[in-house]
Amino acid sequence: MRKLLLGISTLLLLMTACKSGKYADLGDGIYADIQTNKGDIVVKLHKEATPVTVANFVSLAEGNNPFVSEEFKDKKYYDGLTFHRIIKDFMSQGGDPTGTGSGSPGYKFKDEFVDTLQHNKKGILSMANSGPKTNGSQFFITHKETPWLNGKHTVFGEVVKGIEVVDSIAAVKTGSGDKPVEPVTMNKVEIIRNGKDAKKFDAIKVMQDYFKEEEEVIAAMKKMKEDFAFEIAEQLEKAETLESGLKVLKLNDANGQQPQMGQQVLVNYAGYFTDGNLFDSNIEEVAAKYGQLNPGRRDQGGYRPFPMVYGPEAKLIPGFREGLQTMKVGDKVRLFIPPHLGYGDNDYGPIPGGSTLVFDLEITGIAE
Repeated sequence: MRKLLLGISTLLLLMTACKSGKYADLGDGIYADIQTNKGDIVVKLHKEATPVTVANFVSLAEGNNPFVSEEFKDKKYYDGLTFHRIIKDFMSQGGDPTGTGSGSPGYKFKDEFVDTLQHNKKGILSMANSGPKTNGSQFFITHKETPWLNGKHTVFGEVVKGIEVVDSIAAVKTGSGDKPVEPVTMNKVEIIRNGKDAKKFDAIKVMQDYFKEEEEVIAAMKKMKEDFAFEIAEQLEKAETLESGLKVLKLNDANGQQPQMGQQVLVNYAGYFTDGNLFDSNIEEVAAKYGQLNPGRRDQGGYRPFPMVYGPEAKLIPGFREGLQTMKVGDKVRLFIPPHLGYGDNDYGPIPGGSTLVFDLEITGIAE
């Protein structure tokens, strides 16, 4: 009997050793084993470079993320979900509980762009999103290098085992909306922690710290906008009113070069609503201050002085055009543009009909 017990104990020990040995050759770090009906894909997660994104993925996979909607509480979020969108020679996208591309865990979080992490090969793990700071649970794995996604989607891992499974998934037959005809299912997503640092990584604390910091940022932003709205209201009374109804407040009188009618001048601008909210700017620092910095626009040179015609022929809203003509090179003004000199009573993009607009303008030079 004693020999039998010893034999069973030895067998259990061997079984345990074999189980832990499955990932022993991966090296230190945090990994995810995405176990699909096509095979397993093991990805290494970049916890040092993208801690919030990794903490999000890990906590969703382990089912202990405290910020998810009630329906997802205490559930291993990814288990049973599908790769709902597969485009051969591009990427496989999954992680949406609705399987439509519009689902989320019930919150959004920031981007973590890192210059050394690029969409530069097959097997890159990256976050899907609908624009800046809209990350949730959806992710994708690349089939090849996709450099146009750099600075738009957060790279937070890469495939270290199972690249042939990535190829297999990429080759499935798809139908409408690039949805696989036969579901490609993530049966289970298992998180592996190898080494002391990986075991110390507290995904929940990272998420809690992030959202606490976000609350503080939001509160500070709210106060900044309220203070600016108060400043606008005070300045509106002091500004010079032109015959058209445009109000102009000189912020800096540089006594610079007088542009000639028809010349192109280089202009920095920032457009606000009277409640202190920014709706557009070509000044990078202003966009960043309001949390609206667009990396794509930045990379395309969209944050620089824009050339604009100086004169009545300029294709600008009337109030902007008139205000620009009150300026010389180096001048800075704040314009208060009533609706009839702006976009009128109709909605225009993010601008509601009937809006009074506030523009800060600076002529930085004459375009050559």
